[in-house]
Amino acid sequence: MGHNHQVEPFLASALQDAFWTVLLVVVVGGALVAVVTFVGAGRLYDQIGRGGLSLNEDVGRGKPAPREAAGVREHEIRQLLDARNDRRVRRGEAPLDVEAELRRLTADTEVDPALRDEIRQLVVARNERRLRAGKAPLDVDEEVEREIRRLS
Repeated sequence: MGHNHQVEPFLASALQDAFWTVLLVVVVGGALVAVVTFVGAGRLYDQIGRGGLSLNEDVGRGKPAPREAAGVREHEIRQLLDARNDRRVRRGEAPLDVEAELRRLTADTEVDPALRDEIRQLVVARNERRLRAGKAPLDVDEEVEREIRRLS
């Protein structure tokens, strides 16, 4: 029995030494993992909100041409108006004129003055070419409005 009493302090001392060694290894390992995670996290945070489903991400897919985008927009607005009309009819209300409402909603009432001026300059240049070719000039104001409608 006396022999067991001498082993217990030795075992306790060995366990304490092992505890501090294990603790040191865990702390150093955790610090290394934290540093590696911190360095890699910067790149990960840059990727948040990116990808094929992102609304603001244009990388990897072509933007539709303005005329295509306007056509898609008009088609979607028409679908919404048709659905609204269907609900009105089911409630017993008079249907709206979808085409008139579509024109009202898609009318671009405000055009940037700089854009209007640039279009006017192009129309004037076109008229000068027409005159040199012996053709009749176009009405500048009417042609500017037509070009604005075509761009919308």
